[in-house]
Amino acid sequence: MKRWWLVAAFMASAAVVTWLIPRDHVSLSAPPAVSPADLAALHALVVHDFEGREQTLDQWRGNILVLNFWATWCTPCREEMPILSRLAERYRGRVQFVGIAADSVEKTREFARALPVSYPLLAGGEEAIKPTRPFGNLPLAVPFTVVLDRTGEPRAAALGRVTKAALVELLDQL
Repeated sequence: MKRWWLVAAFMASAAVVTWLIPRDHVSLSAPPAVSPADLAALHALVVHDFEGREQTLDQWRGNILVLNFWATWCTPCREEMPILSRLAERYRGRVQFVGIAADSVEKTREFARALPVSYPLLAGGEEAIKPTRPFGNLPLAVPFTVVLDRTGEPRAAALGRVTKAALVELLDQL
């Protein structure tokens, strides 16, 4: 009888630990159905460039768009940025990558000096993450990536570090 409880306790502990440990890399999946209003809110999101000028995502309408929501304090975000930067170079002219920081312009600019990337980084503060909830980012966490097709419709989304293979597979199809 003791052995059964020991095995059950071990299995329960293993399940809890597995659930608590974040996945190292995640694949992209189709986002949930998004209302036209939620999609419009994402396109109208106002963020700032390094000079503090307002920018909206609508400026890239007509392009395949990879939006990566991140933060300067987020280790997984920093770890995936070199991969995204290489992919931005690989798909230059075909796909637009944009990083949207949940930080101030100053912190984002300082971060970019230390870790430059080949795609635009914009700052939106914590408010910039809110429009991602309808796309599957229920905890409003980072990193969160959304891929929009040329018509501006969401094709994929992922909470956590996306894999290079998953992005390449999707982008090659669009």
